[in-house]
Amino acid sequence: MRIPRHDGFGLVNLVAEVEHRLTGASAAPRLDPSIRDAVPDADTYVLVLIDGLGARQLGHPAAAPLAADHRATLDAPFPTQTSVVTSTLATGLPPSRHGLIAYWLHLPPHGVVNTLYWYAQGATEPLDHDPEAFLPAPNTAERLTAAGSGVTVVEPSAMVDSTINRVLYRNAGVRGVGGEDEAVAATLEEAARPGRLVVAYYPHVDAAAHAAGQASDLYAGAMATVAAAWDAIAAGLPGHAALLGTADHGHLDVAPGAHVPVAPVPGVAVGGDSRVLHLRGPMDAIRALAAGLPGTLVAREDAGPLWGPGPHHPEFEQRAPDALLFADDGHAFLFEGDDQPMVGHHGGLTDAEVEIPLLAHHRP
Repeated sequence: MRIPRHDGFGLVNLVAEVEHRLTGASAAPRLDPSIRDAVPDADTYVLVLIDGLGARQLGHPAAAPLAADHRATLDAPFPTQTSVVTSTLATGLPPSRHGLIAYWLHLPPHGVVNTLYWYAQGATEPLDHDPEAFLPAPNTAERLTAAGSGVTVVEPSAMVDSTINRVLYRNAGVRGVGGEDEAVAATLEEAARPGRLVVAYYPHVDAAAHAAGQASDLYAGAMATVAAAWDAIAAGLPGHAALLGTADHGHLDVAPGAHVPVAPVPGVAVGGDSRVLHLRGPMDAIRALAAGLPGTLVAREDAGPLWGPGPHHPEFEQRAPDALLFADDGHAFLFEGDDQPMVGHHGGLTDAEVEIPLLAHHRP
């Protein structure tokens, strides 16, 4: 079982590298010296976050402009899920320390909670929990602001008022945009301000991979859209700014017949995601649930530091599973709240899911 790296070759280290360049300090170790030069010196950094663009997806023909600026390969944190990984970006901490450790999270006293949309399994009402206080303080934006810098996020307008935004972007500026041209223009406008971190979020590749898979025309179009935006930002970037890019996770396709329903077992709470179930309950009952399913059951004490190094979040033990069920390659689990088969999946520890690119555009 692969343990994602946090020792200079992880996403958390890229966040630390940028923070250190802007402020002289960081909450986590910087990038390893062997790849540190991939990040140019600059007064402002534009970080393009391409949801779902694993490093192994850069071979797609439409990804050629992105592949040309691929400088290194990093590890995404575990689990390779958007809410978990963007929380690492928002805090500069591994999941072990920021505490958002699953897509469907065991969150006492609410039960199992969806951390993108913030509702509990089986509930019809929004979660009674303050999203802005969920992640620890100070977060990345708060540390940068205290140091005289700051963070602005450029993202689709439909996301601006979402609960996950309130979780992630406390004390950051957020600009909603209506399309790719507007996104590029807003990013360049923000990049004109010195001493800033500008995060530009593109959901296109992830959405297309989920819906239609990596061999589809929809996916090719999404990749081309993001690559064109990358080129446009690079062409218009002011001289004091540097352009970086990365992703929150990669993707793998799952055939229709490999989506496996998980039958509930009394006493076992099922969370996690389609690729790795997070199970809480008596181990005998957990083994009964896992019996016959295409996966590998691992007790948490045998899993190693999957979520990163300590010190752990104060509520880590209450949120962590008693065991994890890792789906076999090419399989995905269906369970309450996550029961719609999709083509593309992520969350697990395969290279396709964990390996993400570090992109950097260097001016000629």
